[in-house]
Amino acid sequence: MPQSYLQLENVSKRFDDFVAVNNVSLSVERGEIFCLLGASGCGKTTLLRLLAGFEAPSSGRLLIDGQDLALIPPYRRPVNMMFQSYALFPHMSVERNVAFGLEQESLSSSEIKRRVGEILDIVKMRPYLKRKPHQLSGGQRQRVALARALVKRPKLLLLDEPLGALDRKLREHTQFELINIQQQLGVTFVVVTHDQEEAMTLATRIGVMDHGEIVQVGTPRQIYEFPQTRFVADFIGSVNLFEGNLVEDEPDFVRVQCPELPATVLIDHGISAPPNAPLWIAVRPEKINLSSVAQQHPDNWAHGVIREIAYLGDWSVFLVRLDSGREVRATVANNSRKPEEQFVRDSSVYLSWDASSPVVGSV
Repeated sequence: MPQSYLQLENVSKRFDDFVAVNNVSLSVERGEIFCLLGASGCGKTTLLRLLAGFEAPSSGRLLIDGQDLALIPPYRRPVNMMFQSYALFPHMSVERNVAFGLEQESLSSSEIKRRVGEILDIVKMRPYLKRKPHQLSGGQRQRVALARALVKRPKLLLLDEPLGALDRKLREHTQFELINIQQQLGVTFVVVTHDQEEAMTLATRIGVMDHGEIVQVGTPRQIYEFPQTRFVADFIGSVNLFEGNLVEDEPDFVRVQCPELPATVLIDHGISAPPNAPLWIAVRPEKINLSSVAQQHPDNWAHGVIREIAYLGDWSVFLVRLDSGREVRATVANNSRKPEEQFVRDSSVYLSWDASSPVVGSV
């Protein structure tokens, strides 16, 4: 079986008694954009520093294209890193900033000029090659930093919160630019971010980290729609989490009774659990339907009162207090200027969802 392009085998990193990275095994394919996603302190940046060579693993192996990185000093690794701060030299022009790494390799001036020109064309910064960093916008500085990281043609590019310094609109635009550049060059990217939307947009696959461990790896859709643990379900996006007990288990459906809901939760697939087993149920806000009319089905509904409404343009977010006192979040797409039903604060409302919507797991 062929080996993955980037391979981590049982990698751990300890700082005295603190375990920052705990026995991580991971495979990344050639040309992939892989995102390490997690909260601050989960170990994702430490893992990036291990790949860059800024830290040495306490145990385990890291390999790129079959080559063990432990045998290669950081400055000779086929790896480059783009920092969140960009770390551009303020006294150098765009051209000199990008050329700096090549100059250290003693390439000819004609070769340096050719490669710098090529990469500046790709990131659309050739018209600005004589400017200094302070004369550029945040998005332009980001592209210069990216060009400087890519001009040396690394096998692996590490990006630490690469878009964190940009405003929301520019960040959204730059995400797609970054994908296009990566596809043109075919370089393997490993991106560290705490921004879920950024990870979902950029990544071919995501590794969710918690307390030094990778708790789930999958495509953005797999991570969002099919979380394997309660932590992942709660961490990724908005979610309504309930606890209950298994009351009916058939091969193609299960029913769960949750104390905070008036009706049982019907889920359209079986689950491996003993009778009356404690379970958690996750229902995304966009999967919940709102209606002023009572539901006729025995499962998957609740009644409540709308406590708050947030109008976000493309979506409206409703905070509904159920009869049990539990608050539930529901989102509705504003796909018409004349909605069929206009919901207002303090109005009575019925919530319902499809049997395919809930995700279920053992407590």
